[in-house]
Amino acid sequence: MSVSPYLYYEDAAAALDWLARAFGFEELVRYVDADGVVQEAEMAAGETTIMLNGAGPGYWRQHGGAGPAGSALVVYVDDVDAHHARATGAGVEAPAPADQPYGARVYGATDPEGHQWYFWQRLRDEVELPEGWREVRIRTPRRPGA
Repeated sequence: MSVSPYLYYEDAAAALDWLARAFGFEELVRYVDADGVVQEAEMAAGETTIMLNGAGPGYWRQHGGAGPAGSALVVYVDDVDAHHARATGAGVEAPAPADQPYGARVYGATDPEGHQWYFWQRLRDEVELPEGWREVRIRTPRRPGA
């Protein structure tokens, strides 16, 4: 079993170009209509397929906002500092990666339509828990980037 995100973009062609340039994702296929407008597409981020829907102009306004909110996508990378350098070199505004108490070095960036992307480099399996928290593990998950 695996999971692939399915993301809506008002301008899927622009999103494909931006995601490839900024994050190094690889375009796999575009499905275009008779006018050449991208209606559906797929990209690869490592072994994961990201699916895009060309929702068209005004999609976010019609759905009550200026873009996606409340969710984020996590992409595991081998070298988060090198990835950050690539993204910022392509003009992406993103704070520098920082080590996190959950065992990862992370930076985040928002794409032009508001999707939040976080790039993680796993540093260790141990998690530093906040005061009063405790771990209740049901089973040990297979962790990407571990």
